[in-house]
Amino acid sequence: MQIFTETERLILREILPEDEKGIFQLDSDPDVQQFLGNKPIKSIEEARQIIKFIRQQYIDNGIGRWAVIEKSSDNFIGWAGLKLIKEPVNNHCNYYDLGYRFIKPYWGQGFATEAATAALNYGFYDMKLNEVFAMTEEGNVNSKHVLQKIGLKFIETFEHESVRHSWYKIAARG
Repeated sequence: MQIFTETERLILREILPEDEKGIFQLDSDPDVQQFLGNKPIKSIEEARQIIKFIRQQYIDNGIGRWAVIEKSSDNFIGWAGLKLIKEPVNNHCNYYDLGYRFIKPYWGQGFATEAATAALNYGFYDMKLNEVFAMTEEGNVNSKHVLQKIGLKFIETFEHESVRHSWYKIAARG
């Protein structure tokens, strides 16, 4: 098991097959999926396929979303991290996207901010990236707040899959 980084409260490590129950809890919740354009998953098998997809990104791209583990409980509480986006989105291609998703009982406790900050630091200091992008549905006020709080700058709104999104960017820190 590879641990990519840690914070005061969190371990950010590779997503493992044994995370299937946590992924299922996360991605089967309609509230979690509200601003993602996804339908909630309905089975552990779907969770396994998600894990397989993410683990393949580690092989293909050297990076993918990470499991977020709460140190105090050792619970899987969601995922966060960078992902290489190879298909065109908002006239960008082959860029690193910052993302995060948390199980509902862990909302509103600063975990998204903490994990996203750690992921950015990893991207800039370990991967030596020059810039990172993020996008969120226009109505996702909480995600917009996290992105702005950690230093991403709003660039524009755009249409993606027939839904208005906000586009954000942050450049490497000096």
